[in-house]
This record gives sequence, structure tokens and C-alpha cells, in this order.
Amino acid sequence: MRLSRFFIDAPLSIGQHELPETQAHYIGRVLRHAAGDAVQLFDGSGQEYRGELIEVGKKNVRVELREQLQGQAESPLRVHLGQGLSRGERMDWAIQKATELGAAVITPIVSERCEVRLKDERADKRLAHWRQVAISACEQCGRSVVPLIHSPVLLADWLQQSDADLKLVLHPVAEPLASHAKPSTLAFLIGPEGGLSDAEVEQAKTAGFHAARLGPRVLRTETAPVVALSVAQQLWGDF
Repeated sequence: MRLSRFFIDAPLSIGQHELPETQAHYIGRVLRHAAGDAVQLFDGSGQEYRGELIEVGKKNVRVELREQLQGQAESPLRVHLGQGLSRGERMDWAIQKATELGAAVITPIVSERCEVRLKDERADKRLAHWRQVAISACEQCGRSVVPLIHSPVLLADWLQQSDADLKLVLHPVAEPLASHAKPSTLAFLIGPEGGLSDAEVEQAKTAGFHAARLGPRVLRTETAPVVALSVAQQLWGDF
């Protein structure tokens, strides 16, 4: 039987721990786990801990961690995904699937055709929401390290800061991914709904990005990272 896995936003070690209130409520009240149930926890450090619930109350849950394991689900290909900022569930989907497919860093990109504008408190709430989407994806897929999710940045700023062995911008008229040599680090730029403008593609090329295509069909903004990361993992990663 597969163990339930939970992310704990605090350092873990062998021994007894009282879990934070949010996780305690979810484990005890939502999932209705009971004392004696086996669990597996991770704190984002790359380590996994197996143990047993020893106390499950209405507001508090205690666990005894008895075994430390090294996480095995991280790809040798370190990918930084620059994802065009899109609306609601489309952005959630892109972050969830990018996490499942091994992206190490995700940066929402504000470009010319973005229809979403986030400022101040709203931006902070969305960032916290996206991080929780990534955490839930890690719990499901077996990753022990939660990808770093940055606040949205302007395309020009991201291009200037981007640093990878291979930098690719998706474009329907370009060479396929397989035409490039194997990198150890990879930056992917994917446009928003409506895509990147021709000027933005040229701006990316000036910043050292190579245009690359995934196939003969134009993909939606939330589909493109799924396909791009899958192909990259097949070519150069752990698929």
C-alpha cells in the first residue's frame, strides 16, 4: 500500500514532531487518518522521512519519524521554465504539470500579449497559491524538492537574468529540440495566450535564446510546457 506523503514547511529529523496546524487539520479532519497510520514526510531538502502518527486530535497531530531516505525523483536536467502569465486555471495547470515533469525553477513572465496584471497584495496571494499548487504536485508525484517559483517579472528582465547551458524559446517555425546537444541546465521560454510577438522572439534571440519547435501544430500556452518538458526529459533528462 502506498504511503500518504505530505510536505512540511519546517526542518524534519528522526524523532517526534508536532505538525503545523494546516497539515494537522488536513491529515486529521479531512483525510481522517488515525494514530498508528504510516506516513512519509518531506521538507523540501531532498530528504524523505517515514514514520507513524502517534497522536491525532482535532487541532494537533504528532508523528514519530523513524527512517530517513534520500529522495530519488529529481531530474539530472535542471530546467528553468519562463512561463507566459495566463489566467486562472491555465497557469495553475502549467505549474502543476511543470512540477510533475521535473522543472527546478518556474518564473511567470509578463509579456506584450499578457491579459493578466498582478500587483501588490494580489500578486502575493497568487504566488502563495502557485507554491501550494507545486507542493501538492510534489506530494502526488514523489518529488522531494519543491520547485522555486518566482514572482512575475517582465520578459526583458527575465531574459537579462536567464543563465543556462541551453536557452530555448518555443516558436512554430524553427529547428526541433533534438537538433541541440545535451545540456546540464536548460531555460525554456513559453509565451502567454496569443503567444510572443515577433519582436519578443527576436529580443530573446538577442539574449542568447535559440528558437525551437515541438511539432507541426501550435499548442496552447498550458499545453506547451507539458510537451516541451516531456521532450526535454526524454532527450536529456530521466525519461
